[in-house]
Amino acid sequence: MELIHQLAEAYAARFTSPEDPLLAEVNRQTMQNHPHAHMLSGHVQGKFLSFISTILAPKYVLEIGTFTGYSAICLAEGLTGDGELHTIELREDDAATAKENFSKTNKNKQIHLHLGNARDIIPQLNCQWDLVFIDADKTSYIDYYELVVPRLSSKGMILADNVLFHGEVLQNPVSGKNAKAIQAFNEHVMNDPRTEQVLLTIRDGVLLIKKSV
Repeated sequence: MELIHQLAEAYAARFTSPEDPLLAEVNRQTMQNHPHAHMLSGHVQGKFLSFISTILAPKYVLEIGTFTGYSAICLAEGLTGDGELHTIELREDDAATAKENFSKTNKNKQIHLHLGNARDIIPQLNCQWDLVFIDADKTSYIDYYELVVPRLSSKGMILADNVLFHGEVLQNPVSGKNAKAIQAFNEHVMNDPRTEQVLLTIRDGVLLIKKSV
């Protein structure tokens, strides 16, 4: 299902500040070489992630699902001088590509790449998260959410990607394992009194979540 008209997407890209050269190169290489290139955050969403990061000026950022590193580079933009970004990737090939891409950024020493299962790794990271980006296996979104909500800082924010899941959550009834998992996640967050949220129709849907006032 086409959620956003292609002309509207092109218009949004036209009036969004351009990618810096490194991000443009990561974008190009991923599109040319990766069989699942559609998973890349891309220009407009990437700039949105950069905006959130620079506004929050986070000390500790967590990314669940590194892919080829594009979104982590965006999320690292606003890190404080002593800040750290921890990004977790399950697939060795993607982690290797991301590591190479990170080596080209001036935030490289602040980016820590973890290879393995996020459920195992997150509890080992002793941080209060200022910014969390969830963009991994959809069936585990609720698990990831529950792992990070208690560790959010007072200004902390969670961004969850693909919360429209290609429009499949709009179907009645919702079908498909991943679409059902995303629908369950959206409802789980909506019914959680600890947090409040807003769903943005950027790309495939981004859910912004913060602690309730």
